[in-house]
Amino acid sequence: MRHLTFTDGNQIALLHSGAGFYPALISAIDAARVEIYLETYIFSLDDTGVLVCEALQRAAGRGVVVYVINDWLGTGRENTNKLHLALSAAGVQHRSFNPWFRRGVARSHRKLCVVDRQVAFVGGLNINDDMVSDRDHMTPLPAPRWDFAVSILGPLVQEIYREVQAQWLRVGHMKLKARWRNFKRLRHGHSGPVHDQTQAALVVRDNFRNRRTIQRAYLQALGRARESAFLANPYFAPGRKMRRALEEAAMRGVKVTLLLGVGQFMMQDAVAHSFYPKLLRAGVRIIEYTRTELHAKVAVVDDKWATVGSSNYDGLSLFVNQEANVVVQDPAFAGFLRQEIEAGATQGRVVHLADFMHVPWYKRAAYGAAFLLYRTVIHIITLGKDA
Repeated sequence: MRHLTFTDGNQIALLHSGAGFYPALISAIDAARVEIYLETYIFSLDDTGVLVCEALQRAAGRGVVVYVINDWLGTGRENTNKLHLALSAAGVQHRSFNPWFRRGVARSHRKLCVVDRQVAFVGGLNINDDMVSDRDHMTPLPAPRWDFAVSILGPLVQEIYREVQAQWLRVGHMKLKARWRNFKRLRHGHSGPVHDQTQAALVVRDNFRNRRTIQRAYLQALGRARESAFLANPYFAPGRKMRRALEEAAMRGVKVTLLLGVGQFMMQDAVAHSFYPKLLRAGVRIIEYTRTELHAKVAVVDDKWATVGSSNYDGLSLFVNQEANVVVQDPAFAGFLRQEIEAGATQGRVVHLADFMHVPWYKRAAYGAAFLLYRTVIHIITLGKDA
């Protein structure tokens, strides 16, 4: 597992939901002159997806080399086939990650884009309409899905470029010797020049080089927290180390706030509820976001450390899937993101310990059963190595 390599001299802009992300992404694609790499978990051919697809097609039409990877399961077999036909016909090179589970159960949940090695995007947004539910594409949302991404200029773009380029090669049919050369090249990659601007690092999770990098970044930030920690995530089912870090931070006086998504999956909500009483007793503040779907995977600690990316707080993201986050060490950026999380918290319901004092026994039993089932599945998938 690699340590985080921070680079200075980066310009990082926070992009809020689709209204901030998709126009910036399409503008960058339309300005491309040489090369584009784009990775996403879901690439829907809805109104939003068509706009991005057409921008990629235009780029290929003017001679830009365009590489696109989508996850086969996340996008769906039928939609992946349609996407492949549409992109390939325009000269876009397209691959899907792990079709038919040929490489095991892991999925590529990353959302990354690099244009001309000059600008990069990292975040939680898929290529799909943020006014339509992720769970059911026929269900409209009452408000745009609550999510974030960042656009990046500066030395960190080169690190992200190496990562997306390597992923394109991995998804293809690489011989063993080529895979080993690629591994060594990434392992010994150098950082960019140092300037006195925003410090940031790319943190990825996979099942070879970086099995616990994202969880470790969270644990270190929570372990060093002294004043506050604001975390927002749609799926809350972390391992015991993450839960213990949240509890210990709250017990030593850190103001810990969890803003969590609810209502998408009954089983997921039940697992999360099984953790609530202990967290609440430790002093963790829990708020369930209710305005629309919460899809953001963001956190801010002490208004100094912040992260934006694709990793959920569950066993799949922390121990199985491929994920990508950016960690930013900049008070201005962290303070702005914290304000966004606090604004989101005003659109949610505060959970109190008293709410669980009168929960019927059968509901408590259901929460416990959901946790045991979830834990068993994760242990099987990870060969008992989740923590």
